[in-house]
Amino acid sequence: MNSGSRFRAGCYTIEGINSFATVVYGNYLYFYFRDTFGFTDRWNLLLAALLGLVYMVGAWQAGRFAQRRGCFTAMKLGFAVMAASLAVGLLWRTLTSEILVACAMFGGTCFVWPSVEALVSEGDAPEHVPHAVGIYNITWAICNAVAFFVGGSLIKKFGYGAMFSVPLVLMILQFAMTCWLQSYHARLPAPAKSRPAPVKPSATVAARAQSFQRMAWVANPCAYVAINTLIAVLPGVAIRLHLSTMLAGFALSIWCFARFIAFVALWRWTGWHYRFRWLLTAFVLLILSFATILMASSLWAVVLAQVAFGGAIGLLYYSSLFYSLDASETKGEQGGLHEAAIGAGNFLGPVIGASALWLAPANAGMGAWAVSGVLLLGMGGMVLLRQTRRPE
Repeated sequence: MNSGSRFRAGCYTIEGINSFATVVYGNYLYFYFRDTFGFTDRWNLLLAALLGLVYMVGAWQAGRFAQRRGCFTAMKLGFAVMAASLAVGLLWRTLTSEILVACAMFGGTCFVWPSVEALVSEGDAPEHVPHAVGIYNITWAICNAVAFFVGGSLIKKFGYGAMFSVPLVLMILQFAMTCWLQSYHARLPAPAKSRPAPVKPSATVAARAQSFQRMAWVANPCAYVAINTLIAVLPGVAIRLHLSTMLAGFALSIWCFARFIAFVALWRWTGWHYRFRWLLTAFVLLILSFATILMASSLWAVVLAQVAFGGAIGLLYYSSLFYSLDASETKGEQGGLHEAAIGAGNFLGPVIGASALWLAPANAGMGAWAVSGVLLLGMGGMVLLRQTRRPE
């Protein structure tokens, strides 16, 4: 393994640990608010919308910060903010303090993801970017899935304090690892730090890349409209299916493993690159599976729908990140825009779901129908972008 590969291995290690830590906190946050403060689906959706707004604004600015001040500075700032906020959340358990802690946590992680995305792909020729993006996606996805799967068991054994203490220890570890990685990066030979001069693409290729980038930037926020809405109402889904928090972690994390498998397949097979029909198929599956998970009364129907859901969001997310970073020179800023688009979806979905439940509180499925309607509009917008693209 050469020095550049060892450096990327360090980046992937930090990425995986951060994915595990943020999921243990973020995905069980809504169970915590349900059991501690009596939050219903409607209030959890409003909380999710607030955190989505924080992430949307924060990621955009954090990407620009990383581009100007350096990725390592941004990462250290992010880990410090998250560690401090988790310590506060562990010590002060009031409603107001926990909402502020959650906002600080989501704001802190904004500085990490765009920076890691930039570090794992910078220094590579354009033809090597798909490989780097593939490993990046696989790493965070499997750690995400494992964290969701075991998080309920951790909470059952140690209580909700584990939701704060375990990520806190991991944030401190990551801060130390980032300091070491920065020192290691400074000792790398110049060729490992600098990217080869790119070959300027033809006007036709550039126009196609821009077209797919815009379509993916519509599709991926819609995927996160569904994801963040789903995560916020999982406590309600668990009640409907008669699942404890631990069993919910087992049964409702299947879509995370399906997303991981999709990432592996999309990494190994590149035939989906710049193929519109794959984006469209994933969008259709996203809408159908999302509605099924939120409204089906059968556990097996929910399990099968999660498989389709995970595969669909896998393609939509992978497309957005790949088209954003492919042949891009300002990777920190592009990573920030990619994450900001995720934040936009995280904000929009819960706002719509909460509004629908507020207007029709007697209809438990209204939130699912409203968000599904927004996803249909998003798919229509993507198709419209396809129809109005510049001719190749």
